[in-house]
Amino acid sequence: MLLSYQVDLIIGFSFLISLAAGYFFVPAKLKTEFSYKKLRKSQISKLLPYASLAAFIFALMNFQTKLSNLLRLDPSQNYNQYLLRLEGNKVSYFQNLETPLLTYFCAGIYLLGFSFLLIFTFVIFLCNSNKETLKEYAAAFTCIYLAAYPFYIFFPVEVTGHVLPEMSPLLYQLNPFIVQLVTICDPGLNNCFPSLHAALSVMATLFIILKTELKSYKVFALLITLSIQFAILYLGIHWITDLLAGNLLAFIVYFLVTRSSGLKNKKEGKIRHLRYKNEDFDIYLR
Repeated sequence: MLLSYQVDLIIGFSFLISLAAGYFFVPAKLKTEFSYKKLRKSQISKLLPYASLAAFIFALMNFQTKLSNLLRLDPSQNYNQYLLRLEGNKVSYFQNLETPLLTYFCAGIYLLGFSFLLIFTFVIFLCNSNKETLKEYAAAFTCIYLAAYPFYIFFPVEVTGHVLPEMSPLLYQLNPFIVQLVTICDPGLNNCFPSLHAALSVMATLFIILKTELKSYKVFALLITLSIQFAILYLGIHWITDLLAGNLLAFIVYFLVTRSSGLKNKKEGKIRHLRYKNEDFDIYLR
């Protein structure tokens, strides 16, 4: 079993990799501004709300089994049969392409590519001092997880590699360490519907494409996201239905979050305009 300090090291290492590798995608002007910027208390304080949010999500992950026990839910209960009736064994066709090289590539994409995409996209908005987009990104991340959480509690679906005889759980067969790492977020390996890998990667890519001007990073993000979509099916983790539900969730949440943020900004803009107009009127009366 992984100890808490090992989990911290993994998260810290992923963050450092994201900073180092992602530095390639940062424009030269932004690099210069960020490189020589001294880290002040005020800047650190800006990270605290997002760090608190990440801690809250991590706490929810750890509380999942306890919550199921508190609700006296049957740990053996699952809804695999519904997905079997819906799509049969179509997802097993992806493992017809199985090769050792492809398996290692997909495992890397699933474990590191996904983490990099989420973390570095956050770093981009943070370095660019784009407060509104940063808030939208954090809100979308939280909404997606909170929307999926009840399904993981009340509608558990096991990974395809444990259900379909034609499939193998390729990711979990690579190394016992990977199983320990994955079960931190998915204790019963039954958090399948909807797919968070699909939802969060698509959500991040929507923000990158529609909210940044980083052409090279847009291409990279799109390729990584498409690779993630393939990997979660190929590795014997998700059903096709999980993937489609995750993608749909990403688009819905992105639209709702950005729409509500836009309406809020528009309303605040009108209030500021009226305030300035009244101030001008007062000056005129004087």
